[in-house]
Amino acid sequence: MPELPDITVYVERLAALLTGHVLEGVRLKSPFLLRSVDPPLAAVHGARVRGFSNIGKRIVFELETAAGGELFVVLHLMIAGRLRWRARGSKLPGKLGLCAFDFDNGTVLLTEASKKKRASLHVAGSRAALDDFDRGGVDPLHADAAAFAAALRSENHTLKRSLTDPRLFSGIGNAYSDEILHRARLSPVKLTSRLEDAEIERLQAATVHVLTDWTERLRAEAGETLPEKVTAFRDGMAVHGRYREPCPDCGQPVQRIRYADNETNYCAVCQNEGRLLADRAISKLLKKDWPKTLEALEDLRAEMRTKGR
Repeated sequence: MPELPDITVYVERLAALLTGHVLEGVRLKSPFLLRSVDPPLAAVHGARVRGFSNIGKRIVFELETAAGGELFVVLHLMIAGRLRWRARGSKLPGKLGLCAFDFDNGTVLLTEASKKKRASLHVAGSRAALDDFDRGGVDPLHADAAAFAAALRSENHTLKRSLTDPRLFSGIGNAYSDEILHRARLSPVKLTSRLEDAEIERLQAATVHVLTDWTERLRAEAGETLPEKVTAFRDGMAVHGRYREPCPDCGQPVQRIRYADNETNYCAVCQNEGRLLADRAISKLLKKDWPKTLEALEDLRAEMRTKGR
């Protein structure tokens, strides 16, 4: 799922390409994409772009109608939604295309590379109506120390869950939460109620550094157009998507915890004093035989390889 760094670059590039231009029409290929009917989607046809912004992971098109009114298109890309900048009137891709926003200077295509179509499109008739899309999380890049700590301590959850909860923090997802926790040297399963003040300060500093650093990297990569390679798995990440690859800081293999459709990547040495965290998919099977250290894990793997022969 595109997270705050990706969304920030999308918003910046959309604004640079389209501010002041006219949205001539929207070609909707998938009716399931549109989640609102009042105002109707046709109301945005002919509106001029005033700018772009975001509400967490949602991208907001800020429009002005010919009569001087305001309209807003609210787009949530979800996991597999992506935006493409193409020549005016470009055809929508057959299987992936959801809709096309046709402007007087080009077309923005919305695609979704997933069988489960989860992306959503709303039209809002006023700025006040945008409040319905705000989940309430603080802006992790601009919250002061008190606000950051208050959000973190407002509920007792694991750090991983708290960082990715949009009611607590806006715009952080699975990928960058892994990177933040690695930089902060904190276990993803540590409970927020057990955090010391110094750990919260370290976590906030890591959050700002990781999100800022990756925004700058993605900004440079995108150049003058919309980013074409928006992915949760990037070269240069410390732990996310790097299971069993060496941690860039200590050299030990990156570990993972799998649950549902997600997984958390972490370094046992840097983040958990060398102790392995229980992977539900395996530890439930092994029960008391689940290894507690990296050494024990490697011994178990060696034993399994020997038996496999």
